[in-house]
Amino acid sequence: MESLHATLIQADLTWEDGAANRDALSRMIASVDDPGDLIVLPEMFATGFSMAPEGLAETMTGESVQWLSRVAAETGAAVTGSLMMVDANLYYNRLIWMTPDGKFRTYDKKHLFTYAGEDTVYAAGTRPLQVSLKGWQIRPMICYDLRFPAWVRNRRPYYDLALFVANWPAARADHWRTLLKARAIENQSYVIGVNRVGEDGNGQVYSGDSMVVDPAGRICFHRALEPCVHRLELDRELLRTYRRDFPALADADDFSWRKSE
Repeated sequence: MESLHATLIQADLTWEDGAANRDALSRMIASVDDPGDLIVLPEMFATGFSMAPEGLAETMTGESVQWLSRVAAETGAAVTGSLMMVDANLYYNRLIWMTPDGKFRTYDKKHLFTYAGEDTVYAAGTRPLQVSLKGWQIRPMICYDLRFPAWVRNRRPYYDLALFVANWPAARADHWRTLLKARAIENQSYVIGVNRVGEDGNGQVYSGDSMVVDPAGRICFHRALEPCVHRLELDRELLRTYRRDFPALADADDFSWRKSE
């Protein structure tokens, strides 16, 4: 299995303005000569973390999904991030995993942030998503999911990378940094967390703190407070060797998500 090259986009999102955000993100992506295999955008990258989807929520044929398809085709990379979506008269915080051939898969956020009333506006997802990219098994998730280790728990077929897109407030940035490391250590996987920066329309401030953590819990990348575009390599041999030399996953408790499904 080859190494995986990923580009992280930590952006200051314009409140509830899809066109402005798509344009800004396009410029950030274009600043990298070769974004590699995967481009990761924040949660609700077209709007910010808004609880007002009426008139803003998009469909699977909407502008933002079409934009993701164009970006993937032009860069040759898979692209992922979440959007506020409407489907069968329900609103979802939906992650899109778009590949260069125009095919996509989706994951609806399982753990809705009740503290902000997300559960009163959006419907919860029920099923995890696991995708393959260059032989890497990847579990993409959304923000608040990070707090729930049973949902993130690595089980067969094991994932190699857990990925979190987020709008995680600066007031709890220490939790974000700590939990990203914990999820990497307990699941013996790489973890990528991509958050936003700036202030949203509700006055909520975000520090970014986008991070990449290796399976041993070592921080490979961390950036706070400012927009950034960062490309890095995830080492497949490091992952394989670490799991071989310290095979803790083999001793993990078995369990089922069936009640949630």
